[in-house]
Amino acid sequence: MRWTTYVSRTDQAEHAALLVDGELFGVDRPLIELLRSDLSLAAWGERAMTAPWERCSVEEAALVAPIPVPPSIRDFMAFENHVVTSYAALGTEVSPVWYDQPVFYFSNPAAVLGPQDVVTLAPGSERFDYELEIAAVIGRAGRDLHPDTAEDHIAGYLILCDWSARDLQSTEMRVGLGPAKGKDTATSLGPYLVTPDELEPFRAGRGFDLGMRATVNGREYSSGNWSDLYWSFGEMLAYASRGTELRPGDLIGSGTVGTGCILELGLTHGADRYPWLQPGDDVLIEVDQLGAVRTSVQDTPAADPIPLR
Repeated sequence: MRWTTYVSRTDQAEHAALLVDGELFGVDRPLIELLRSDLSLAAWGERAMTAPWERCSVEEAALVAPIPVPPSIRDFMAFENHVVTSYAALGTEVSPVWYDQPVFYFSNPAAVLGPQDVVTLAPGSERFDYELEIAAVIGRAGRDLHPDTAEDHIAGYLILCDWSARDLQSTEMRVGLGPAKGKDTATSLGPYLVTPDELEPFRAGRGFDLGMRATVNGREYSSGNWSDLYWSFGEMLAYASRGTELRPGDLIGSGTVGTGCILELGLTHGADRYPWLQPGDDVLIEVDQLGAVRTSVQDTPAADPIPLR
């Protein structure tokens, strides 16, 4: 199944909808409420098909992020190729800790954008970047999960683009904390939450044999494959749930696929070939079976950041 969230023209409210053959079969509540209910998504799908709250074409619908305000966002760094290449380009070595345990940071739920929303540059940033990722959406609560069974708690997967102000990020992380302001301006999600059964035929390695691509102004920048994960989503969920509870609607991001950001490409192949994003750039983030995020970058409303003191 493919689920999304859209703003209905009938009541101007957010509603979950099942996508079938280009048509949305809406239900009377947001998707996160479906995940929190006692019914399965399959049962909600049957209800949507037999007695939809409303029906409309997906091309005419105003799609927002499937989970517009997630309870939490944990973004991991689970692709070895990205980690090794980007660290080498920066002249540093990968910490052995990365091979011993998956690592993540908490991102900003208030900064979530939909699959076609315009992205605004982070105030004060001149090195703005995209990150080509996928994320798992938690469908069933759990804590202290085991890597072998943790994926049973996943309701589905979607595209995640973690927009990054690299100059702000590199400055603040010298203190030993973060990333913070380098990451919390925007995170694009969508367009669909795709249930695991849809992807099972593509299972390979520690993920799925599904291509991941990013283009800027129609030119291909990034190309990778989900199956290249070093840490599986089961392992990421198990680590994230240690001593705490994962809740329905929580997001677990994979981190950037190899070649999946300008930081990595520019430092490896040259900044002239892969310049940082500028106002007016059109960016396409695409993952096989999950759809695409299409957006443009605009300048920040304030020319200069507000002084800190």
